[in-house]
Amino acid sequence: MNRNPMALLAIGIAGIFFAGLVGIMFWVSADSARARTGPFDAKFSLVDDRGAPVDQTLFKGRPSLVYFGYTHCPEVCPTTLFEVAGWLNKLGPEGEKLKAYFFTIDPARDTPDVMHAYVTSITDRITGITGSAEEMKKVTDGWMIHAARTYGDDSDYHMSHTTSLLLIGADGRLKGMIPYGEDDDLALKKIRNTLL
Repeated sequence: MNRNPMALLAIGIAGIFFAGLVGIMFWVSADSARARTGPFDAKFSLVDDRGAPVDQTLFKGRPSLVYFGYTHCPEVCPTTLFEVAGWLNKLGPEGEKLKAYFFTIDPARDTPDVMHAYVTSITDRITGITGSAEEMKKVTDGWMIHAARTYGDDSDYHMSHTTSLLLIGADGRLKGMIPYGEDDDLALKKIRNTLL
C-alpha cells in the first residue's frame, strides 16, 4: 500500500507536536511538585487546643504529621486521627520527636475547647490548631489544601476537604503525603522516611 507523502509528513508533524506537548506537561507537573515541597513561609497567628499561640515556626525544628479537617466530620477525620494515634503507638520511642497536628478547616465551630475535647478523646499526642478564618486560610492556601462548605438537605453544613495527611520534615518542607485509607505498613514506611 502506497501512502501519500503529504499524509506521512502530517502524521510525523502531529507526532512531534504530541511528544512536545507531553514533554511540556511533564515538565510543568514536575516543576509544580517541586514548588509544593518548598518551605511553608506564610506568616500566620493561630492557637492550639490549650489556647497557646502558634505561628509558622510550628513547622520547623521537628518532623510532623499535619492533617486538615473538622470536628463535625462524620467519618474521614476521626478515622484518620485514630490511624495517626495507632501509627504513633507503633513507632514507640522511634517516633518521640514526631509532632502531630490537626488543623481545623471549620474555625467557626472548632474553638480551642472543642478541639481539645476532640483530639484528647483520641490521643494526647495530637495537637489541635484553630483560630480566625482569615488566619486559617493562610495555612490552607500555603499548603494548597482544599476546604469548602457544602450544604445538604438540612440547614447544617459540612466541609469538603483534602483528605491526605501531610508529612513535613524538620526543615519545614513537604516530604510526602499519606492518602486516606493508606495501608498501615506503607504509611509507617513513609513516616519513618520523614524522620530521617
